Amino acid sequence: MSLQLRLFGGGQTAAGKLSAGNDGSHAIDKSRVLAQTDAAVVTPANPGNFGSIRSVPVVPGPRYFSKDEADGVKELAKEKTEGARNSKRAYKALGKIEAADAVVHKEHRKYEGVVADQELKKVRSNAGLAKKLHALRPGYARLGMRIDKAENDARTRIDAIKSRLTAGTN
Repeated sequence: MSLQLRLFGGGQTAAGKLSAGNDGSHAIDKSRVLAQTDAAVVTPANPGNFGSIRSVPVVPGPRYFSKDEADGVKELAKEKTEGARNSKRAYKALGKIEAADAVVHKEHRKYEGVVADQELKKVRSNAGLAKKLHALRPGYARLGMRIDKAENDARTRIDAIKSRLTAGTN
């Protein structure tokens, strides 16, 4: 039996085996640790669809355009250029949001690491106090035995006095 079990007792199942709480086991699930933060995030395991954008069909070969077609394509080009400018701004902003999210995520994980480290220190301190308290038990037991002996001695003397007093009244 380990020293820890002898000091603290418990920590055992009915079969006498160490419980998961103090045998060095863990509940760290690798699949949860490495899980994507969102199902749509691009990773090696989820490479995305490699799709693209195509606002107009590809012209399959040389051709002439009418004035109306040329005017329409020119107007569409203006719209798409403006849309591309706006999209560039939006993607840049989205990238900044992702970067900010990553900073918050990273800092939160660092905080959780500090909490875990400090929890171990607290539990270690509790274990130290428990060890100290167990070391005091023999002293308390001796004090208890001295009190019991004093009570028994007093009871014996009281009984002796009572028996003398009652013997003299008969």
